[in-house]
Amino acid sequence: MKVLIFCGGQGLRLRDYSEAIPKPMVPIGLRPVLWHNMRYYAHFGHRDFILALGYKAEVIKEYFLHYNEALSNDFVLVDGGRSLELLKSDIHDWRITFASTGVTASIGERLIAARRFLGDDEMFLANYGDNLTDAPLDQIIEDFRGRSEVAAFLSVRPTYTFHIVETDDNRVVESVHHVHDSDLRINGGFFLFRREIFDYIQPGEELVERPFQRLIAARLLVAYRYDGFWAPMDTLKDKQVLDELEATGRPPWGVWLRERDGQ
Repeated sequence: MKVLIFCGGQGLRLRDYSEAIPKPMVPIGLRPVLWHNMRYYAHFGHRDFILALGYKAEVIKEYFLHYNEALSNDFVLVDGGRSLELLKSDIHDWRITFASTGVTASIGERLIAARRFLGDDEMFLANYGDNLTDAPLDQIIEDFRGRSEVAAFLSVRPTYTFHIVETDDNRVVESVHHVHDSDLRINGGFFLFRREIFDYIQPGEELVERPFQRLIAARLLVAYRYDGFWAPMDTLKDKQVLDELEATGRPPWGVWLRERDGQ
């Protein structure tokens, strides 16, 4: 199944990085968050990627054009340094389409612009490119295949710490409680679509606003609740947390590492 990844954002809350590179290229350890995101999909057998490019598209293109497996994988150097034997490889079986979809385009506009690269596929996956999870993608896809709805997304709990305030009509506070004690959930940025999604998007629209409202009205939108690991890359604090998890050698989103470790 093809995976459409929206790679056009500037990442203004990561300004220290975004002035030089697009948000999906902010590194976690040795590789950009985009690579970690793609590796998650590849683990489940989905290796045909469409990158909907925008801001600083050339940085993403250059990264993959000059991708060096030896810099991030174990290898053996032989023949006096003239030959290199990789002990493992990352992207040798990936197919990546680089599609320019506009510097200022919205997610909905990028989706429409990338439509021609989807071919005749009945279903496809999509992602913001800067969030990570260990959700059981294969199980989610299997369930969605058996349904008739047009679109679905991962519904997760927010990672940020804040308190929810409830008041009565007189503005008197009735309760203050931590967000984690509520049932508040957000869009986790992992999508499944049928081709009919294009029937619900008008030119210039943002994906999750009017198009999703049309789907909701028609009862054609599914949310898969997931309470396992999910994390965004929105702020420098997010990056620090993800870097620390990556440094353990077993980051929670690294589902491909579990297979290596026999789990």
